[in-house]
Amino acid sequence: MSASQQAVMRSHRLTPEQVPETVVEQLAPVEREALVARIKRLLEQENATLVAHYYTDSALQELADATGGYVSDSLDMARFGSECPSDTLVVAGVRFMGETAKILNPEKRILMPDLGADCSLDIGCPPEEFSDFCDQHPDRTVVVYANTSAAVKARADWMVTSSIGLDVARHLTERGEKILWAPDKHLGRYIQEQTGADMILWDGACVVHEAFKAEGLAVLLQEHPGAKVLVHPESPAAVIEMADVVGSTTQLIQAVAELDADTFIVATDNGIFHRMRQAAPGKTLLEAPTAGRGATCVSCAHCPWMAMNGLRNLAAVLESGINEIQVDPAIAERARVPIARLLEFARSHKREVLGNNDA
Repeated sequence: MSASQQAVMRSHRLTPEQVPETVVEQLAPVEREALVARIKRLLEQENATLVAHYYTDSALQELADATGGYVSDSLDMARFGSECPSDTLVVAGVRFMGETAKILNPEKRILMPDLGADCSLDIGCPPEEFSDFCDQHPDRTVVVYANTSAAVKARADWMVTSSIGLDVARHLTERGEKILWAPDKHLGRYIQEQTGADMILWDGACVVHEAFKAEGLAVLLQEHPGAKVLVHPESPAAVIEMADVVGSTTQLIQAVAELDADTFIVATDNGIFHRMRQAAPGKTLLEAPTAGRGATCVSCAHCPWMAMNGLRNLAAVLESGINEIQVDPAIAERARVPIARLLEFARSHKREVLGNNDA
């Protein structure tokens, strides 16, 4: 990349003090069974549907599957939410996912187990500073990752997810457009290297994925020489370089099921292991090493904000109606444009791919 393509503002990555401790809900079997039964009744009573991300606790994913809800990555969560007939959507994930659901479904009630479930990429991309950054580069098409606030999306031309970012970048490059990218610099750099797109990158990073370390990964590979390495593109370049597969959460799950290997080292949030075990029972899944918060932490790859979602607070919001997502209508109207553009591109791109395969 040229100096101009590498241009960034000051670092917007979070300090350790800004990241909460990861606290995973611990339930006795009797309490868990009672909560699941209660939530099932409440979902039916409230005409509500549970939508959960792959990184949430396995109990929430199982509950979504069992009640006609949905478990997926952020792109499919957005797509499902826009097509779901329920009056209420309960989004188990992080705040930007709830905001996206509200933007696409302004007439629906959108609840979240914990409104404090944020995202380091979202926090590290303040809307006013991002808007100033965009103003400094008016000739560029603004492309933002899904992990951003509604206000940041409202300033963008396109929203993308990791599963479709490469395709959108190639599409824009073919049209001769230069890109301003935010907020994850590792994903942005990966997309730029793969597509040759002219990109200026915001300097943000995911606290989970940035913690993966190539040195520790090399040692783990020596211990498991036949293992395949699966990496999310939000990881540092040195980790990506060691990968057998680089892809979104959905793509990594597919890789576990399809690749001819017994052992996989996975560099993404360990919440994904639940779906991977369903897709490929019997295969061995290992967490890629991270820096950790303390000296004894070898692999702590779980988002502390995702961990805020649990059965207890899910039951509480369904009973009380608290934690409803609200988005300013003026912001929502502008933010809907880049999201809708992505969904339409995803639909047309899928048709194009299917057409090529049929040929």
